[in-house]
Amino acid sequence: MVNAQVLQGQWNQVRGELKKKWGQLTEDDLRFTNGNIDQLIGRIQSKTGEARDAIEKFLTEATAQGGTMVSQAAEQVGQYARYAGDQMRESYNRISDQFGRGYDYSQEMIREHPGRSIATAFGVGVLLGVVVGMALRSR
Repeated sequence: MVNAQVLQGQWNQVRGELKKKWGQLTEDDLRFTNGNIDQLIGRIQSKTGEARDAIEKFLTEATAQGGTMVSQAAEQVGQYARYAGDQMRESYNRISDQFGRGYDYSQEMIREHPGRSIATAFGVGVLLGVVVGMALRSR
């Protein structure tokens, strides 16, 4: 016998499988209210003329297949998440290394050319002040 909780959890997929197998079933025939499997099986039986055992077997197989598909999908999502995490870690490490090298280079340049560094910082500050001032004035 098929489990009502399992059937409810996979109902959208199982409903599609039922429509595929018995095309004459309507949405109204496939209403699954309050977990009443007997009522659902009775409706399918009266509409299709199929034996109760065959319907129960089909529902059991459909829910088992759905569980397998769900676990496969979960595994694929997990693999993708691990791959994405690895890629993010590699990117972070690469960027961190580049930033570190740039920082070290900047410190070396400042130590070797302190006057030029001060003049450059002053020039950038003045230029930034002019740009911000013009932007605020244009509002």
